Amino acid sequence: MLKTPVLAINFKVYNTSFGQKAVDIAKAGEKAAKEYGIEVIVIPPATELRRIASEVSIPVFAQHADPYDFGAYTGWLPIAALKEMNIKGVLVNHSEHRLRLDEIVAIVEAAKKHGLETLVCADTPIAAAAVAAIKPTALAVEPPELIGTGIAVSKAKPEIITNTVQKVREVNKDVIILTGAGISTAEDVEAAIRLGTAGVLVASAIMKAQNPEKVINDMAMAAAKAYRK
Repeated sequence: MLKTPVLAINFKVYNTSFGQKAVDIAKAGEKAAKEYGIEVIVIPPATELRRIASEVSIPVFAQHADPYDFGAYTGWLPIAALKEMNIKGVLVNHSEHRLRLDEIVAIVEAAKKHGLETLVCADTPIAAAAVAAIKPTALAVEPPELIGTGIAVSKAKPEIITNTVQKVREVNKDVIILTGAGISTAEDVEAAIRLGTAGVLVASAIMKAQNPEKVINDMAMAAAKAYRK
């Protein structure tokens, strides 16, 4: 089970998401997790999963997986294979890889079967409540129109976060709730936690930064500080 607060780093497929640059970012996350006592999750592309999982001790999640065991499934990424690679979980239903609800259910159930955690994205409070009923490990509310804009949902639409927390807790008291979309600064992380979530899902602010390690460190410090309050 994941601990809180959480800093989840979605590598996407930027040029920094591959090779040694990706490993360096993952190691910066590991360093911050140890220093500040928070959960840092790294979510690299499928091609980098095995290497990064062998290089760091923090949880490594896949950006997507399919609800299959080993077998004749050309072109798919079976959850069973993630388990074999020591991957700890899977990101599900990101706005750049949208799924139907029945597909989300199948992936979450398959992940539970293989002992993997799940972080499911939702775009509205209602969608988040529906996801919460499936009982994933964590969910992240991410209005798609703010992703990659640098405009944090915690600033532009704070009511989405507070409404999400309210509706999700009516359905599921245990799921970890994260804030995503436009998280760019340590202040955004603090605001997300003040609004009632347990951390953030962040991507471009770290992956496109001139100094990713500093951004990770600042966000981890902010998460630890805000969560203690």
